[in-house]
Amino acid sequence: MPDNCLFCKIIRGEVPADKLYEDDEVLVFRDIAPQAPVHFLVIPKEHLTGPAAATQENERLMGKLLRIGAETAAKEEIPHFRVVANNGSQAGQTVFHLHVHILGGRYMAWPPG
Repeated sequence: MPDNCLFCKIIRGEVPADKLYEDDEVLVFRDIAPQAPVHFLVIPKEHLTGPAAATQENERLMGKLLRIGAETAAKEEIPHFRVVANNGSQAGQTVFHLHVHILGGRYMAWPPG
């Protein structure tokens, strides 16, 4: 795990986080700058820089991120939610450790209304 990666620091316990779920492979915690009433991140404990860094060997883990995200949304009583994974700075990625945003708790469809 890189020493300077914010999410690796959270995994190691060096930076606090409001954790919602944790096992040997995955950590879920609330986003510190939420874009919706419910906004949490699902991350692998293995350091992958983003979705494009995942290989065939990571397929099971990638599926687990989505499953754990959906299960956590259910526990948070959010039946309707958006799933976002940015890849690269031009796509809006600011922390270069693979993470899946789960957002909900408000109307998320487009166009609004």
